[in-house]
Amino acid sequence: MTPLVTAAVLLAAVTHASWNAIAHNITDKLVGFTLISGGGTLIGFAAVPFVPLPEPAAWPYLIASTVIHLFYYVLLMTSFRLGDFGQAYPIARGSAPLVVTVLAAVFAHEVPDGWAAAGILLSCAGLTGVALWGLRGARPHWAAIGAALATGLSIAAYTVVDGLGVRAAGSPMSYIAWLMALEGLAVPAYAVYRWRGETVALLRPVAAVGLLGAALSVAAYGLVLWAQTKAELAPIAALRESSIIVGAAIGAVFFKERFGAPRVVAAGLLVVGIGLMLRAG
Repeated sequence: MTPLVTAAVLLAAVTHASWNAIAHNITDKLVGFTLISGGGTLIGFAAVPFVPLPEPAAWPYLIASTVIHLFYYVLLMTSFRLGDFGQAYPIARGSAPLVVTVLAAVFAHEVPDGWAAAGILLSCAGLTGVALWGLRGARPHWAAIGAALATGLSIAAYTVVDGLGVRAAGSPMSYIAWLMALEGLAVPAYAVYRWRGETVALLRPVAAVGLLGAALSVAAYGLVLWAQTKAELAPIAALRESSIIVGAAIGAVFFKERFGAPRVVAAGLLVVGIGLMLRAG
């Protein structure tokens, strides 16, 4: 985890929280995710002519990631529809890093050393604190929590699949372009089938903000995929989920959701965890 990789992943965290906030703020979740995933597909296909084809070994990962991302979008839409942003987003993101750590050890043979492991655990403790703080003072909405946790598992799955795939691709940019082109096709295809002649009328009112979300989404994950070619998967996953702190701040400023002292403590733990991961690098 060099300073450059750390800076890239932290920037990805900010852009990721921003596009998720945009998606949450669009009332009709299918409209929002049609614009965001469809816009990402357009960006991906626009980039494809300018990058080489991924190596053959990368294509099984691309196909698997495309399928996992479909489940991710469905689960994320469901969690946003059922729960508050300040509750659904932290649970979905905070549940992923520890699962990534286990999967990376099994499939990528990446076992973090002492400093990295301590940094990951501290960061996850901070992220869990933010997630639990989002549940305080309210009766738990178990369907929303379940959808958010399932979203977290899908995040862990595609993180490891894409980490292995981008390394096998020969060129990070080729994997990024083809993944963006393929993984965003299903949601807009379903939307067009469902809405038929009403598609343009439904998308037009929020097209600008939705396409902004698409650009932020591509930037966020593109930075993470590049970082995965430079460092181990587990520390990147933990660092990327600092987006939870950004998401909590966005929830407080724009959605009038309380930030609270526990989230300040959680942010502090996350900063210490980042420092330990940098020391390990």
